[in-house]
Amino acid sequence: MSLLVVGLSHRSAPVSVLERASLSADSQAKLLQDTLAAEPAVEAAVLATCNRIELYADVDKFHAGVAELSTLLAQHSGVGLDELTPYLYVHYEDRAVHHLFSVACGLDSMVVGEGQILGQIKDALALGQELHTAGRLLNDLFQQALRVGKRAHSETGIDRAGQSLVTFGLEQLAEGRDPGAWAKGKRALVIGAGSMSSLAAATLARTGVAEIVVANRTRARADRLVEILGQAGGTGVTAHAVEMAAVSDELTRADVVVSCTGATGLVLSAEAVAGALGLDFDPASEAPAAPVPAPLAERDEQHAAWVENGSTTTTAQARAERRIPAQSTGPVRLALLDLAMPRDIDGGAARLDGVRLVDIESLAEASADAPMAADVDQVRTIVADEVAAFGAAQRAAHITPTVVALRTMAAGVVAGEIARLDGRLPDLDEKQRAEISQTVRRVVDKLLHAPTVRVKQLASEPGGAGYADALRELFDLDPQTVAAVSRADLNDPNRGRS
Repeated sequence: MSLLVVGLSHRSAPVSVLERASLSADSQAKLLQDTLAAEPAVEAAVLATCNRIELYADVDKFHAGVAELSTLLAQHSGVGLDELTPYLYVHYEDRAVHHLFSVACGLDSMVVGEGQILGQIKDALALGQELHTAGRLLNDLFQQALRVGKRAHSETGIDRAGQSLVTFGLEQLAEGRDPGAWAKGKRALVIGAGSMSSLAAATLARTGVAEIVVANRTRARADRLVEILGQAGGTGVTAHAVEMAAVSDELTRADVVVSCTGATGLVLSAEAVAGALGLDFDPASEAPAAPVPAPLAERDEQHAAWVENGSTTTTAQARAERRIPAQSTGPVRLALLDLAMPRDIDGGAARLDGVRLVDIESLAEASADAPMAADVDQVRTIVADEVAAFGAAQRAAHITPTVVALRTMAAGVVAGEIARLDGRLPDLDEKQRAEISQTVRRVVDKLLHAPTVRVKQLASEPGGAGYADALRELFDLDPQTVAAVSRADLNDPNRGRS
């Protein structure tokens, strides 16, 4: 196993960089195809969410793999490599497995313990399978990550430590009040009809808003979400859909807005929000300060450490570059929750009188200060155990084709000797011949049993990869035969499907 992951997330990069580096569905597919075409990689998968972009690959060379994957991330994200490098982290082999398992359990999420990441990991695996870029290693890895995440949520109280971004965002909007009491009777506008927007609408309905208006670029999807809200019994919420062109009008009547679209530009400008509230807007006063990049020498030093050590995170630098807009004071007339990446709502809207804006950036700040539940330690233990088990299973699987090839060769030797016996003793009856054949097979099986069991045990231990080579040398096995067994296993149609 030569698993490599190169990525950036809310823990390593400011939101301003994550916004620019976000990948569309088409970009993800092209990134996977280009990664597989690159010399060091034989498998690839990409995990792209609102707060992380990670490229996983099975590589034959570490340094070449790091250079190639980081270059590909820069090319497809549109952020220059020199600018992107200080925010990248690298994990290799067991550390890469540990990272993905931690991600799957919600330990690396902006809101610790949230379960939405499992669906995103499943989508990443499905894309790799659809494009045939995920082979044996990544299929096994992502399938096991899903199982580990589900185990963590079922065996521990990690769900109590975390919640969805939507719930956490509403708590931030409520500013310490009970979200149910805060939302009761309010009129909500939900912009977008994807998975996050759907979750937002359902959460708002459960929280107690009186009315939900859904706006989406594709009206049919907005209508479908409204239909689903109507089927959710017991909430008593009134819901209807509108065209995106009606957002400005709906904004004048809304108390709370949740936006999460796939748009590459702003959906709500500060000027539009000001107009809805009847406020004057001076765009000259809203120009944000540009982030100050790390000095070139510092970035070169970080890059050197990154390549040498296999991992680096620059969380402190990322936090220093975050630019949370100052919130207005006074009573809140309009609450805005922006869950999109890149952002949907202009950060300048936060400075408008009567407006409170919570976005991915401010959620990251609030989550960083939140206490972690005691269950997190239990989840970390689960992750450590699962990483060890996965590594052992992968190392054992590496020797399996050699063991199969050995037993195949032994079966061929037995068949050849039985055929020679038939020629020398043609008068043997069927019962005698069957008994002799069975005896010879038992002898061969007993001779091979202890060595093959022991070699699997040894191969499953760290540093045990060389035992497969030793077995091939000792028994003079044809490498082509071993490779054929590997290909047959890899091409099994029942293997690794999500």
